[in-house]
Amino acid sequence: MDKFRMIFQFLQSNQESFMNGICGIMALASAQIYSAFDFNCPCLPGYNAAYSAGILLAPPLVLFLLGLVLNNNVSMLAEEWKRPLGRRAKDPAVLRYMFCSMAQRALIAPVVWVAVTLLDGKCFLCAFCTTVPVAALGNGSVVPTLPAPELARLLARVPCPEIYDGGWLLAREVAVRYLRCISQALGWSFVLLTTLLAFVVRSVRPCFTQAAFLKSKYWSHYIDIERKLFDETCTEHAKAFAKVCIQQFFEAMSHDLELGHAHGALATTTVASTTPSPTDGTSEERDKLRGITDQGTMNKLLTSWHKCRPPLHLGQEQPLLGNGWAGTGPQAPRREVATYLSKV
Repeated sequence: MDKFRMIFQFLQSNQESFMNGICGIMALASAQIYSAFDFNCPCLPGYNAAYSAGILLAPPLVLFLLGLVLNNNVSMLAEEWKRPLGRRAKDPAVLRYMFCSMAQRALIAPVVWVAVTLLDGKCFLCAFCTTVPVAALGNGSVVPTLPAPELARLLARVPCPEIYDGGWLLAREVAVRYLRCISQALGWSFVLLTTLLAFVVRSVRPCFTQAAFLKSKYWSHYIDIERKLFDETCTEHAKAFAKVCIQQFFEAMSHDLELGHAHGALATTTVASTTPSPTDGTSEERDKLRGITDQGTMNKLLTSWHKCRPPLHLGQEQPLLGNGWAGTGPQAPRREVATYLSKV
């Protein structure tokens, strides 16, 4: 268990590197999935384009959504976007920065899928086999005498060598080489454009908007760290609360067994002992409760945290002094209290 705990803490402390590794693994997995995928073109004029479009677009969409699901910051972004304003305003620039950071990682696997699909050429061959210029690559003298549906039927069978019967019109190898050449050209162009776009986004953009970039990055990290610390504090409080409740239950049970009370008396004792006293539990666990010792108060605290986050101004709310002054206005006059002790 200690090894798993150390691994989990390492992943939490290196979340960015971990997410980059996950995106790399998904990119490799997308390439492996495509290589293992059994591509079967229907070789029908009305279905080739639809089948190819589904193969080219549906898996990247699934991979993109999967990349967002695996990102832990999705829930944080949704929470920050939908939370009430309260005393803390929302910064659209921070939300945009968070979404762009997640989208950039989630787009890696879909981009790899599209690039591999275009470089392979099977999908492009199936989609555009009916657009091959027969007049330039085949027997152009026969084309005017063929009806359009018959010509489309013959060309739609180009991706299927076992059923292609149009060799007298167009050599299948010529059409395959022609379409795969175009597909690979589009694939390398797509790789080049996405690489240039990634370079511009990751390198050039911060140089022109450095101040805004640093602000968005800082507050994005702040929201992430604040959420983690709040979850850790709630977990620590829940453990202390549960420990004190269990201690009180066992103390009440032991007391009931000693006195021989009935079950009703035990319930009364248990209810009465829910109010913490200096003798119940350890002082360390009491300190972790921070004065929140019942379910209703804890629910109010959680609701207040959701509806009214504290303002991002540490000097705005100062703790109350003994005379009720909060430090935000003129100090109230000090009231002296004198106590007399009688020796009688």
